[in-house]
Amino acid sequence: MTDKDANITAALTELRKKIDGVDENIQTLINQRATYAAEVAQLKKGSRSYTDTYFYRPEREAQVLRAVMERNQGPLSDEAMAHLFRQIMSSCLALEQKMKVAYLGPEGTFTQSAALKHFGEAVDTVALNTIDDVFREVESGSAHYGVVPVENSSEGVVNHTLDSFIQSGLKICGEVELRIHHHLLISDVAQPENITRIYSHQQSLAQCRQWLDTHWPNVERIAVNSNAEAAKRIKSEWHAAAIASETAAKIYELTKLASNIEDNPQNTTRFLIIGKQQVAPSGEDKTSIIVSTSNKPGALYHLLAPFQTQNISLTRIETRPSKTGVWAYVFFIDFEGHEQDAKVQQVFTDIENQGVELKRLGSYPKAVLGAD
Repeated sequence: MTDKDANITAALTELRKKIDGVDENIQTLINQRATYAAEVAQLKKGSRSYTDTYFYRPEREAQVLRAVMERNQGPLSDEAMAHLFRQIMSSCLALEQKMKVAYLGPEGTFTQSAALKHFGEAVDTVALNTIDDVFREVESGSAHYGVVPVENSSEGVVNHTLDSFIQSGLKICGEVELRIHHHLLISDVAQPENITRIYSHQQSLAQCRQWLDTHWPNVERIAVNSNAEAAKRIKSEWHAAAIASETAAKIYELTKLASNIEDNPQNTTRFLIIGKQQVAPSGEDKTSIIVSTSNKPGALYHLLAPFQTQNISLTRIETRPSKTGVWAYVFFIDFEGHEQDAKVQQVFTDIENQGVELKRLGSYPKAVLGAD
């Protein structure tokens, strides 16, 4: 060994000792944090209102993650550091309460990925067949929270989710943004040259429409409840393929025939966290409401005027036909701000004074972690 090699070896040994020392300190501090979390749980359980206590506090977690990103000095990116803390917080929360989170299944859907991104790995996720099932699971108390898709940057809103809010008393407790990458998958029994049908969720088929028109123009496209269901279905079909995620490919042991086939490389889906709690202000919040009004001249103008008066930024407006009256409409409105803000309360008052029906779906922190 040359003197140079010996010096490098010695330097590596010294650096590894330093890393070991840092690892030991990190482990000690994480366990100290977990101890404090357990003490928080005991205090909450000692409260008179323990039965109404929520161990998961969306506004508190959003504030912590924002603070992590603001004080980060690198070399890890802000997002990478926040993801690390997300998992630490998830494990600490599990000491207070092991949470059960329902999502649109089966296992391997993007909705499950969104659930784990938002809550971390230390939760029990439960796959359900439909969006309605997710709402019912949370309403019955069988799950603490649910995760449902609400809109895609390429294909717009998920109407089934919006319609479920009309009937449900659940609140929106948070949002998740997830970059969506689609892959064309086949099983080990498939014959690629003989593919006659491609399964996927209708939204995914739409998000890959141009690619499919170019590469598989004559193949039948069959919509199913979820991409994961599509992946599961083709396990024994030699003449079929599925459009699904990389997670689904791993779970169902499928092979990628083509990768990243979405028409828009920035393809992003927004998911909502649904629960029963009212969420306190976090400092950077959104509010969602439903407003029902009759179809008359100027109805939408008068409905939106209070937002302009109070200088409140709208982030989305969607219209759905009302199921309770002919030529009546329901508007889903997302805007910046919290329902406890004085300006927002004034908007609510002005809207209700118009004689229309207003339903508050909840205020919640803006998504902290980026789509990627």
